[in-house]
Amino acid sequence: MNLYLIGYRCTGKSTIGRRIAEAMGRPFIDADDVLEKRTGRSIREIFATDGEARFRDLESECLAEIAGTHRCAIVATGGGVILRPENVQRMKNSGCVVLLEADAETIHERLAADGRTVGQRPRLTGKNSREEIQELLAARASFYAAAAEARYNTAVRPAAEVAAEIVLHLQSKERPR
Repeated sequence: MNLYLIGYRCTGKSTIGRRIAEAMGRPFIDADDVLEKRTGRSIREIFATDGEARFRDLESECLAEIAGTHRCAIVATGGGVILRPENVQRMKNSGCVVLLEADAETIHERLAADGRTVGQRPRLTGKNSREEIQELLAARASFYAAAAEARYNTAVRPAAEVAAEIVLHLQSKERPR
């Protein structure tokens, strides 16, 4: 089964996903990277020229491709992938969905320190960074909770520790009964 890591930006999906993939000898796929390579544009550019709805269409297409062609991958998804029910169903049908969480202040600090995110990821509201994070975390909380079969807080624990715990979770699910 695939492992799909969901959560808001800068909750550790890529960092932890790479650690899990290495520990389990599985491929790691960053869905945002797949989308950018496929389109030849950054997510920020897609939002600016085509709008959020078109971006969400492309995101869904990439997820469908990943789910349809991979069976044991560790997949870091985009933060808003859970906004479309068909994406959630696709992830659940082809793997395990794990939510990585952090509080708004931790996310804000990580975003400020991550040049790639600042340069390539668009603002989704007209608000300042802190307010946007708080608003979107609140708006997406029920979507994340409904999609995930397990949740891990990444704000207070090292990435290696969270990754090791997720590996154990996956191994327990994959053991023959």
